[in-house]
Amino acid sequence: MRICMIGAGYVGLVSAACFAEFGWRVDCIDKQPQRVASLRRGEMPIYEPGLDDLIERNVRAGRLTFDTDIAAAAAVADIVFLAVGTPMRRGDGHADLSYIFDAVDDLAPHISGFTVITTKSTVPVGTSRRIEQRLRALRPDGEFAVCSNPEFLREGSAIEDFMRPDRVLVGCDDERAEEVMRRLYKPLSLRDAPVMFTARESAELAKYAANAFLALKISFINEISDLCEKVGADVQEVASAIGRDRRIGDKFLHPGPGYGGSCFPKDVSAIIRTARENRAPLTLIETVHHVNEERKLDMAQRIRKALGGHLEGKTIGVLGITFKPNTDDIREASSLTILPILLHDGARVRAYDPQGRKHGEEALPGIEWCDQALAAADGADALVVLTEWNEFRALDLEELKSRMRGSILLDMRNIFRPQDAEAAGLTYHGIGRPQIAGSADAGHSGEPLIQKVG
Repeated sequence: MRICMIGAGYVGLVSAACFAEFGWRVDCIDKQPQRVASLRRGEMPIYEPGLDDLIERNVRAGRLTFDTDIAAAAAVADIVFLAVGTPMRRGDGHADLSYIFDAVDDLAPHISGFTVITTKSTVPVGTSRRIEQRLRALRPDGEFAVCSNPEFLREGSAIEDFMRPDRVLVGCDDERAEEVMRRLYKPLSLRDAPVMFTARESAELAKYAANAFLALKISFINEISDLCEKVGADVQEVASAIGRDRRIGDKFLHPGPGYGGSCFPKDVSAIIRTARENRAPLTLIETVHHVNEERKLDMAQRIRKALGGHLEGKTIGVLGITFKPNTDDIREASSLTILPILLHDGARVRAYDPQGRKHGEEALPGIEWCDQALAAADGADALVVLTEWNEFRALDLEELKSRMRGSILLDMRNIFRPQDAEAAGLTYHGIGRPQIAGSADAGHSGEPLIQKVG
């Protein structure tokens, strides 16, 4: 089977490499010559554990190639995947489909024989039918079918998610296309992975609904964590208790400074917009979006309060700026809201992230970057944990304290045991945890939230 993957971004690159690992021949096409040249040299444009080895192995085997020219790849493809970006459109929060339709226009002249055109990108309901209409107008003689095959990959675990999925979802209403898609995913179905076929609209909406529901769980546990602080409960004990209920599950019940990344913020905004346009407003999801934005501001307020209400002249060390561990992605990360506020209020900010510095240097001007985690503590009045990288969990807290000027540890991911931090001489502030006797109250002060800067 021959596959043409249009787009060598996160989704396209991971999908192309995994399909090649199945034994299929994959031509990955991207308009950016520099990116294609880097991939041919074995240099990864993104950080994803294991991806470099997977790509290297399949390039060496001749199953995976990279190019900027779509013509040859499209002409021999059984399946063409559209895996280009669908960023949030400025002004209205809807998904920007310009890259999708540009790819369709580039593809149309080169379709040869029966070809399945499949969207991997996250697109609003009805996009598959719009693609089909556009292709019919461009190629009335073309023999093709359009399907929806949304991805459910977690950054940092994408290869595992692809190879051992909870489900594979295909929106399809053409018998020949369904047969092609069943053949494509046969290596997974042989492992008993569920391959589900639905209407195209159902597949498109299911992707948005899944991300909106997960975002809801995150905002829910964040609000519960605030309540825990007020009543003396421990949010981790509460989350463990409710997570054991199979109707709820224990995933995405970890409190923190708010969700971010390339998917949740834009997908939540897009489904809100779609619902309003169809006069079926999702008021619950709209509240989730509001809660998440306020959460980031509240975390900045907590830092200010822990330092006595004033940040002028204070040095703050920061561990982690990516929206989650095991990725270099900082899109919509809480750090992009919190750190500019700290700088605006006069603080000196020193940060370390195992993978995020490359993008952080451009997105966060004014930050001093460190080459190791302990260095972020040097001379710091407070140390803030924003991302739960595993290497942070192994830090020697006594050495951490010895490097600091102050003693405040704001653990916004609850990666440390409060007792260990206190034993090392640190004043510990967690999220949704009771304060140890003698520690300052790290809860919300009731004061107005400071405003986002920039």
